[in-house]
Amino acid sequence: MAAYPVRAIVLRKTKLGETDIILTLIAADGRQIRAVAKGMRKPGSRFGGRLEPFAEVDLLVHEGRSLDVVTEAESVESCASLREDYDRSTAASVVADVADKLSADSDAEERLFGLTRATLRAMAACDVEALQRLVCGFLVKAMALHGVRPELDSCAACAAHAEGGNSFSVGSGGVLCPTCGERDPAALPFTEAGRSLLVSLLGMTMEEIANTSVPENDAREAFGLLRGFVAYHVPARLKALDFYAGMGM
Repeated sequence: MAAYPVRAIVLRKTKLGETDIILTLIAADGRQIRAVAKGMRKPGSRFGGRLEPFAEVDLLVHEGRSLDVVTEAESVESCASLREDYDRSTAASVVADVADKLSADSDAEERLFGLTRATLRAMAACDVEALQRLVCGFLVKAMALHGVRPELDSCAACAAHAEGGNSFSVGSGGVLCPTCGERDPAALPFTEAGRSLLVSLLGMTMEEIANTSVPENDAREAFGLLRGFVAYHVPARLKALDFYAGMGM
């Protein structure tokens, strides 16, 4: 079997048989890789705790018939605090779940790996109060990379200037002018503060987002809107996002 080295982030673990694990990974070039870590669940496994969710690792992977096989693993960034703290773990799970659903083995998006890594590292180091805005920043940036950047300046329905608009359409993909907002019964309330926050999130790095104070009501509004936006445009159930929302975020 041919072997190849790869740097990747562990997004998910799935049990296989009695002792093996299937790893879902996002590689540094943005591809998704699913590979087996044989014997990982055995006591004293050679992989130790290096292949845990949210960890960044250097791997040696052998090509297999159906699934590739991990034969070597070295830790780059363990992000252990994301697994040890409940609030960090639930926020990081949203990042991993969305990255899992947006990545594919045949469609490399290198920037998605970089965004995922930057977000997880920021979540591992930030104050707990910053987690929700980091989730929001990741969601809006990830959707933009996915080709679904929310329209925040012009009306998403008629392309007119959206000054004075106070609603957002997840189907049309952005803010609505007052006229279109009145015509769309499914439009979500959207304040000027919420619009300004999304604009800011798109323009900041994840480290900057972690260190920027945001009013709680604005962050809550942005999260609720982005949850609906992502759910509409990603054709898969995002269980981690639903769970995070159920925590009252």
